[in-house]
Amino acid sequence: MRLTIVGSGYVGLVTGACLADLGNQVICVDNDTEKIDLLTKSDEIPIYEPGLEELVKKNKENGRLTFSSDIEFGIKDSDVIFICVGTPSRDDGSADLTGIEKVSRIIAEHIDSYKLVVEKSTVPVETSEWIKKTINTFKKNGCEFDVASNPEFLREGSAIEDFMNPDRIVIGVESKKAEELLKELYSPIETKIVVSDIKGAEIIKHASNSFLATKISFINAISNLCDRTGADINAVAEGIGLDSRINRHFLKAGVGFGGSCFPKDIKAFIHISEKLGYSFGLLKEVEKINQEQKDRVIRKIEELLWNLPEKTIAIWGLAFKPHTDDIRSAPSMDIIKSLLKEKAKIRVFDPEAMEKVRKEMGNRIVYCKDVYDAAQDADCVILVTEWNEFKEVDWDRVKSVMKHPAVLDGRNIYDSGKLKNLGFKYAGIGRR
Repeated sequence: MRLTIVGSGYVGLVTGACLADLGNQVICVDNDTEKIDLLTKSDEIPIYEPGLEELVKKNKENGRLTFSSDIEFGIKDSDVIFICVGTPSRDDGSADLTGIEKVSRIIAEHIDSYKLVVEKSTVPVETSEWIKKTINTFKKNGCEFDVASNPEFLREGSAIEDFMNPDRIVIGVESKKAEELLKELYSPIETKIVVSDIKGAEIIKHASNSFLATKISFINAISNLCDRTGADINAVAEGIGLDSRINRHFLKAGVGFGGSCFPKDIKAFIHISEKLGYSFGLLKEVEKINQEQKDRVIRKIEELLWNLPEKTIAIWGLAFKPHTDDIRSAPSMDIIKSLLKEKAKIRVFDPEAMEKVRKEMGNRIVYCKDVYDAAQDADCVILVTEWNEFKEVDWDRVKSVMKHPAVLDGRNIYDSGKLKNLGFKYAGIGRR
């Protein structure tokens, strides 16, 4: 098929590259000409995602993937148009849909034959109604079109695998033609295709992310009980998760969730619910627990070190999760800002996210070349992101460079007994 992807950010670029790899002719358009120039003229990509750079290069070379800032050309030259623009949070938690509206109006002005317009961005339920109204209001001819919803379920760090081998593909449609087009498009992928109306598909996306965030906050709340009683959260989580009705996924206590999806989508879902007359108290508590989890980290550091002013703290891991450079709503950033308020000195290391943090934090913190450099003269090391290279550190070497051997294991990946035997003070999340 001839496909246009409007928006070449994380979702758009992954979607475009993967659909091209399935044999389609794909144009990714974006109004950021600097980004388009980079994608067109070099083999570099503007985001870090394992395997994506190679996939983009491969499909550029075989002629199935191109990039352009000419959205008019993309609209006219396609059968299906995927809207993949950002929907950031407003101050009240609602999603900012101005990008969706702009794209819808541009589609209306340039549509010259039947098109299937697909919401890929995460949008509030009933957004499709506004897309249809906008296109009908501004289109200049009688061309027919359909609107559909096809939410993405891509995890940063494993997005290509998630796209090519998904648990399910969700499509929300209003016509048989739209359903058949999308089923044909995804026919090379062997998985269940869930067909619903458009509003159902829009709700599925927000509900899925909100439920996963709820599982994380639930196990973090249980870790608080474990801290107070001496129980081990890892054993508790295993005992809960082996129940097939629950399973182990997302039952891992830590410093809280972050990223571009969970915090934003929870706020949006709460706002949507309240707009529809329902107060989603459960999700408000999920948000509260997640914030309290980061506050607990500061209290745990105080328990290890007593006073924080002038203490040197090493932060291992800045990205909100491994295998990405994304620091949006990352717990590390809240923790660093809280420590700076307490007049602590901060040394940091992350394999991929250092430059993004440097742009946000400037010279307020020290950027280090590796875990050992970060631990130099530190009073405490905090593991925030569980990169694989942080799992195999030389603890004797770490201890030799630290001022005070203390570790806050924010992801519960270390052997507490081993560290204590080496002379470290150890604190975990819901374990000792």
